[in-house]
Amino acid sequence: MNPPDVFVFDDRVADGFDPFSLTRPCGEILYGRWCVRERVARATGTIVAGHVTRPWLAAYVEAGAPPVVRPGSIDAGKARLFWSSRAVPTTDLPTGGEANIRIDGMLAGVVLGPGAETPERDWFDSPEPVDRALNVDVDGEWLDAPWDLVAGAPGRLRADLETLGDRLGDHRDRLPDYVHVLGDAPVALGDGATLEPGVLIDTRGGPVELGPAVEVRAGTRLEGPVFADHHSRLLGGAISTLAAGPFSYLRGELEEVTAFGYCNKAHDGFIGHAVIGRWVNLGAMTTNSDLKNNYGTVRMGPPEAAVDTGLVKLGCLLGDHVKTGIGALLNTGTTIGAGSNVYGSAMPPKWVPPFSWGEGEELTEYRCDAFVETAMKVMARRGVEVDERMRTGLEAVWGEARG
Repeated sequence: MNPPDVFVFDDRVADGFDPFSLTRPCGEILYGRWCVRERVARATGTIVAGHVTRPWLAAYVEAGAPPVVRPGSIDAGKARLFWSSRAVPTTDLPTGGEANIRIDGMLAGVVLGPGAETPERDWFDSPEPVDRALNVDVDGEWLDAPWDLVAGAPGRLRADLETLGDRLGDHRDRLPDYVHVLGDAPVALGDGATLEPGVLIDTRGGPVELGPAVEVRAGTRLEGPVFADHHSRLLGGAISTLAAGPFSYLRGELEEVTAFGYCNKAHDGFIGHAVIGRWVNLGAMTTNSDLKNNYGTVRMGPPEAAVDTGLVKLGCLLGDHVKTGIGALLNTGTTIGAGSNVYGSAMPPKWVPPFSWGEGEELTEYRCDAFVETAMKVMARRGVEVDERMRTGLEAVWGEARG
């Protein structure tokens, strides 16, 4: 039997994964070494055909990611697997016959046979089991809130790299004599990865994987688990427990950080227990607090609906295309919405709406035309081909947030 066409969908809870759900399907959020879309592809042995998500993301485009699709456009003549973007599978998924697939007793996905109707759009907001289908339990975990991306990332990244152990190999014999290694966990090097004198790799906390063409500059201390995807640059400082997407340029002190890629933190400053979206640029000495002075749990969210996360250590969530000025200071539990530009000596509020511009509490709207033109320039500078579809997608996101 041919494998089903696979689709990842966002439910109503995923729609609230601020600040990331505004600009991307949640299946494209990096968690550990992979995003959920990549995990589902690995667990089924096939590519993901598309995302079912929020309507303003219809023009979403990103290298390696499938398109956003409408449920009504999906071919019902084929078998289909619909999988929740909040469900993180850690084992193979069944692909034969109709099935309701659960993780921890909650419906994570369904397999429909050829000819079965594709659910209406409302089903994806709050999915229900399929009648007369086999019930299957699989191993995995759930992402229930955006701060789960911080709390669960270290363990997930360590497990991911350990799972890959034999395939990645251990390339210590390829390391120059001037690179020092502590611990026994593997150090994996992609083709063209380079390390300068004075680099220390500490694997006592987990493996380290440096992808193709990754550069590690002198004066960098890497404490595993660490994953840096292709063409990233680790420019110096103490970097501990990091998952970084491609073309991430990082320097300074980083602790338990996930960076989606194409971000620029090329200067000193501390970022800890944080998630950084794509195309983020952090000015020199940008620093976040990740621990309250009273060691209490951190609240996060908009002022009228802030939630106690239950976490003692929680830094910041920075949406795609965020920029900070030099010396920016971010309070514990800060969320900065996509496309915002904050600067100056005054600390911004803990909740910055998307496409905000200004200093401290004095925030105004970042005009759509100015935002889009800057974003297109930034992407072109990193060698990403920009076109009208990309422009349309950025304008649609701005319109949803500000229109």
